[in-house]
Amino acid sequence: MPKQKSHRGAKKRFKITGGGKVLRHHSMHSHILTKKTTKRKRKLRKSTEVKGKFADSVKKMIQA
Repeated sequence: MPKQKSHRGAKKRFKITGGGKVLRHHSMHSHILTKKTTKRKRKLRKSTEVKGKFADSVKKMIQA
């Protein structure tokens, strides 16, 4: 049987921390930035944690 492959798209978009949390980047930070406030753009820079059942499915996709 062939090995299971990890989901390459998910592997590029998500990161797993040492404690097992899944991190993702915010959307809305790539273009049309002139109308967005500086505060909003600054907050979009930081990564955030993926919560709940979706985090479990992301872990499964990355580590397969």
